[in-house]
Amino acid sequence: MTLEAFLDDIAAREKTITVYAPEPYEPLEAQFETRNVAIEHEPLPDDGSGGFVVVTEGGEFAGSVGINAVRDLFEVPNGNAIVATDATRALMDLLAETTFVSFDKRRMLGATREIEDRAYRTGTGTLRTGFQRFDALAAQREVYESLAANSSLDVHVYALRDWSAEVPVAEGLTIHTPHAAEVGAFWFVVFDGGDDPEQACALLAAERDDDPGRFRGFWTYDSEAVADLDAYLSAAYGSPRKR
Repeated sequence: MTLEAFLDDIAAREKTITVYAPEPYEPLEAQFETRNVAIEHEPLPDDGSGGFVVVTEGGEFAGSVGINAVRDLFEVPNGNAIVATDATRALMDLLAETTFVSFDKRRMLGATREIEDRAYRTGTGTLRTGFQRFDALAAQREVYESLAANSSLDVHVYALRDWSAEVPVAEGLTIHTPHAAEVGAFWFVVFDGGDDPEQACALLAAERDDDPGRFRGFWTYDSEAVADLDAYLSAAYGSPRKR
């Protein structure tokens, strides 16, 4: 198994997103028009609400959310952070295990922060995060040292270069620097849920070759899928490099 194989497996699962609104919602179509997601539009009279979206999986109703939550996730201006609300969290739950085709770094960071926040609120378990570049890991060092120092989380971070011996590392934070191309090719955040499997969640994405700075991938709240990802990372890169 490889990280690419995990991504391909999710991409083979089918969901349908139906937009009930006066007009089709093109940003959603652009983000999720992939082989495992069908985007449909059902016209509604304009009542001022903007409409709503319904997600079905295998023909079964999965849930719905107002169109404003969709706009919050896909139309926040560049440079502004995504503000996590109950509606946007509900939307992320509904869209879990659908592949997105063109997320920028801001949206990737928004999804990452949601998983980190869930891990922090849970307070126990294992959190694994991979960085495509060592400088990105260095820039987020304080975030992960704080997670390790202020909770009972077992925090692991992965990058392709040695962590400088001069950089202090908080207790509970483990640095992995494997010589593995996929670690540099994928952005991943995996939280095993600690004592509560319902809190398990993961994000896995690869930067697009044809559009640097944008990513294709998925997030999931399926505890078995998260456990498989966690087990793979632990087995493949379990021994940290000596600092």
